[in-house]
Parts: sequence; C-alpha cells; structure tokens
Amino acid sequence: MKALNKLRMEMDAAQGNAYVQVIGKFLIDHLEATPSHAEQLCAADKSIVKSLDAMKAEAKKKQSGGVAMLTDAEGFAVVLKYYGIDADPTMPLSQKVTVAPADTVTQVSPTSEFDVKLDDFL
Repeated sequence: MKALNKLRMEMDAAQGNAYVQVIGKFLIDHLEATPSHAEQLCAADKSIVKSLDAMKAEAKKKQSGGVAMLTDAEGFAVVLKYYGIDADPTMPLSQKVTVAPADTVTQVSPTSEFDVKLDDFL
C-alpha cells in the first residue's frame, strides 16, 4: 500500500524524532482502520513533519502566558485536518487505556484481626 510505505519511510527518516514516530503510528493505525483515507495520506505535498507544524500553529492560537498545549484528541484532529480528512480522531490502539467498569470493582472491608493502639508502640 502506497500510503503505508510513505508513512513508514517518513518515520524511518526521522527515527530520532519521537513526535514523528507518535504521529506516524497514529496515522498508520488510522489507515488500517480507515483504508479509504489512503489517498489523502499519500499526497506528495503532505508529510508528518508538516503536520507537526500545523499542530504547532494551532497550539500558538491557544497559548496563554507563553504556554501552549493541545490534548491528544485535539492534536490528532489537527493532523487529520491537515491531511484533508474529516474524521473524528481516535487514540491509537496501542495507546488505549482500558478501565474496568465500576460494577467490577471489589470492595475490601476492614478486618478485625488488625488492632493496633498507640500504647503498643510506646
């Protein structure tokens, strides 16, 4: 697949850049989940590095006191928009966190076997 090869080549060329690796992994996961976006991802005038520039520009719009941040979802949305993809960004599958439903949490009750008084230590 042409888009997958392009993304991997960009990632290989920038192995020392952790940001390129994260965005590249996100785009590969997105491509695997939505192969119909391959054409946008292999556009010759688009690159992972330039998508980071788009994220930087978007963060600058939100800066306050010299500090600018984007959430993961906001950053991934900017990347998809940069590539001309109108889709809801999802966190890469490899980075998803699974939380147990509340009804599976086990309550632990105190036991009466452990009874310590301050006088026991004096």
